[in-house]
Amino acid sequence: MPVPPEFDLIGVGFGPSNLALAIAVAEHNATAAEPVTAHFLERQAGFGWHRGMLLEDATMQVSFLKDLVTMRNPASGFSFLSYLHSQGRLVDFINSKNLFPLRIEFHDYFEWAAAKVDDQVSYGSEVVAVRGGDPYFEVRTADGEVYRARNLVMSTGLRPHLPAGVGTGDRIWHNSQLLHRIEDVRDPRRCVVVGAGQSAAEVTAFLHERFPTAEVCSVFARYGYSPSDDSSFANRIFDPDGVDAFYSAPEDIKQRLMNYHGNTNYSAVDLDLIDELYRRVYREKLQGRQRLRIFNTSRPVDVTEDERVRVTVESLTTGEKTVLDADLLVYATGYRPADPTDLLGELAQQVRRDEHGRLRVERDYRLVAPSVAGGIYLQGGTEHTHGITSSLLSNTAVRVGEILASILERRPARDWTAEYAVKEWA
Repeated sequence: MPVPPEFDLIGVGFGPSNLALAIAVAEHNATAAEPVTAHFLERQAGFGWHRGMLLEDATMQVSFLKDLVTMRNPASGFSFLSYLHSQGRLVDFINSKNLFPLRIEFHDYFEWAAAKVDDQVSYGSEVVAVRGGDPYFEVRTADGEVYRARNLVMSTGLRPHLPAGVGTGDRIWHNSQLLHRIEDVRDPRRCVVVGAGQSAAEVTAFLHERFPTAEVCSVFARYGYSPSDDSSFANRIFDPDGVDAFYSAPEDIKQRLMNYHGNTNYSAVDLDLIDELYRRVYREKLQGRQRLRIFNTSRPVDVTEDERVRVTVESLTTGEKTVLDADLLVYATGYRPADPTDLLGELAQQVRRDEHGRLRVERDYRLVAPSVAGGIYLQGGTEHTHGITSSLLSNTAVRVGEILASILERRPARDWTAEYAVKEWA
């Protein structure tokens, strides 16, 4: 029976994090005497990153310098500035005097970079099972292909989160579906958006502009939208040194830091967008037709869907209930990391957890699994150990450099080369 292809690492998923790792591998191999063999498996048919929320005027919330490479290798040809130069827009971008590109432009940058390393990727390859790990993991895809690797890098991304008991439907969506489904909506009379973060504010503004005769109701538990803290000192929590400080801190200090600085990212909105929404509310009050309505300190307590959606909104301060009949209800209630151990099968029993049931993770992002010879690395799902940057772009370039360095340090001398994939599960 033919031997499956063998690699130093297999990457599960190919979002921005594993794309950055593929670039790090390519740059290492360009000068290394002994190259790293790597392959990435992605279930999507092509590269895509939160396509359902690529609103045309939405901007990134991180500096363009925190791209896929610059923090690790400022001279890289895979930088955002190299992308701009290749597109003939470098001078125009400089003249814009802006640190925060449009999200659609950054997505185009990702696609540009992904195309330059597409020899390392198999798209349309969904990983369904992993086994072994001594010394090789065997990775199986849905179409029966098998790969072997000494290390796994799990980048399984985030999953849309909905409140308990809530399901999506024809007229009830998570905001991740917005652009995929909005073309089917015609002349709504009322739309309701639940959530207080950046995405919720963006969806509210988008629906208010797209449907100029519709009423748009924003429902959230806070008194008002809270601005994100992007001040210089607070932003240092995203620095590489901030990861070191967080990782070595006692558990109670970790929790304090998350409580102190959650508003750098979670349930926080860019101040410019807050001001714009407030101006719209004020202008409509002046004109005598309130089309943008803010239900603050409120929550939806009952939702039913028939030909329309009926949302019962309860005031947290007075207990008063308001019934809203709407054509669309969008939950902008965030994401949760996918559990990477779901794919590990029996291997998951070898992975150590802490007293709270959370995965134990080494500083190099490797799962603690002493009885498993191979390394299982996480990109995402390490917020409890490495801090708030774990699911964000801010530290991606540095993180992949650390993961690659760990794999190189632990790599034994080898006497094999990669072969072509086979079509059966060995």
